[in-house]
Amino acid sequence: MQRIASVADVKSQEFRINEVHNRRLAAELKERQRAARFSRPERDLERLRRQNKLFVRNRIEALLDPETPFLELSTLAANKAYDGEVPGAAQVVGIGIVAGREVIVHADDASVKGGAWYPLSVKKIVRALDMAIENRLPVVHLCDCAGGFLPLQAEFFADRYHAGRIFRNQSILSKMGVPQVAVAMGHCTAGGAYVPALSDYNIIVQGTGAIFLGGPPVVKAATGENVSVEELGGAQMHTSVSGTSDYFASSEMHAIAIARDIVARFDRPTKASIDRAPPEPPAYDASELYGIIPKDPRVQFDMREIIARLVDGSRFHEYQPRYGESLVCGFARLHGYQIGVLGNNGVLFSDSALKGAHFIQLCDKNRTPLLFLQNITGFMVGREYERRGITKDGAKLIMAVSGASVPKFTVVCSGSYGAGTFAMAGRAFDPRFMFTWPQSQISAMGAEQAAGVLTHVKARQLAHVGGRLSEQELAAIREPILDEYRERSSAYYATSEIWDDGILDPVDTRNALAIVLSASLNTPIEAPNYGVFRM
Repeated sequence: MQRIASVADVKSQEFRINEVHNRRLAAELKERQRAARFSRPERDLERLRRQNKLFVRNRIEALLDPETPFLELSTLAANKAYDGEVPGAAQVVGIGIVAGREVIVHADDASVKGGAWYPLSVKKIVRALDMAIENRLPVVHLCDCAGGFLPLQAEFFADRYHAGRIFRNQSILSKMGVPQVAVAMGHCTAGGAYVPALSDYNIIVQGTGAIFLGGPPVVKAATGENVSVEELGGAQMHTSVSGTSDYFASSEMHAIAIARDIVARFDRPTKASIDRAPPEPPAYDASELYGIIPKDPRVQFDMREIIARLVDGSRFHEYQPRYGESLVCGFARLHGYQIGVLGNNGVLFSDSALKGAHFIQLCDKNRTPLLFLQNITGFMVGREYERRGITKDGAKLIMAVSGASVPKFTVVCSGSYGAGTFAMAGRAFDPRFMFTWPQSQISAMGAEQAAGVLTHVKARQLAHVGGRLSEQELAAIREPILDEYRERSSAYYATSEIWDDGILDPVDTRNALAIVLSASLNTPIEAPNYGVFRM
């Protein structure tokens, strides 16, 4: 493969302005992540100490193999919800190594509202189990859940992807032969009781662990019976009487040791075979990404400069470089694995859509995973483009993205708007993992375009009845629209709603992709199979 010849001028004023801006965004991201992970009221931390409980992150650290990476996912879930009072949606989720095996770790954070499940908590857990299903990854649940947050029950209880989906997904994992281990470290109440009950193995901690559908107050209210926590659902009862739990642990560290021993006995999966070579670092420094990504998201940049700082040796075999130039396609390696890359260099035209559809089929045919690098305003619009079949050709690209059997991964590097979001493997198209960068934006259209469209509609409505808006009135309509779009299209809003699997510092992207790419290969790659392409 030929090495990409970077033309980025790292000494230019524009590069330096971009670098300062993006380093500031990266620092802000790290501070927000730190706060979500560790900033808790002292009273909540003291409550854990009083109960002889470890903080959730200490539990995870003890579970994971020493000096191995842990890719935390959706760290900033719920950062824009619930008045900011439920950091991480009261859950910690990620991919880590336990006893030499790749696993999904799901842990309730009892320092946040007692580990109660909010609507976004449920969404985060469901997403974690979806990842386990898609990638056939074992799951270790560290359970400490006060049950659902009842004032918001209508938002997480009854619908298809609400709380019941957690238990459905656990059952599907068991059906697939993908093992789960649960450790009851605190009270597992109501729906939370089913997580250990549906796991292949479960461990309960003496004194702090308990499993019951209704705690003592609920039992008292429902039946009039007075019963203690230990009698109702404690470690002694569940390991010697009900059989709900398999292992009795005298402490949290004892329970974690048992969990590690169980995971060590799991079969090692045979990974899907794809083309691989010895890995090597990129030829260019990843920190240069800060200067390449424009401060102004409306400014276009060459996606080859991003690719050069992500892939092995910065080498890239570009496919059809002179055709459909607004979509860059080609083969590269990431930590030795061959991948197919599709990156936006402008709006999608018919030729770029056709090129992308053909390239995806080539990758699917030779078992090459796909990486989508999004910076897309959408498909080109207008009479002439419709006559040439832009909608039909865009549908071909969407069909190819939907039907591809190889693992897909998506990184939103800057803008992600309109149907371009879909065509470039947005969330609705089941990429195995999707990440965003701090300055990225996702929405049906850009804020300026949306404000223009909506004010134009309002002006036309008034014109029909002989009215006309003044410049001040137009501005009064535009500004609230701009403000709302900017807020709700930001990376922080997207990750709060779990539209992605987390915001990445651009310089961390290569390693994060390597972890998820390796994890994805636990699932066999099926033969290509597509629907009907409208010719």
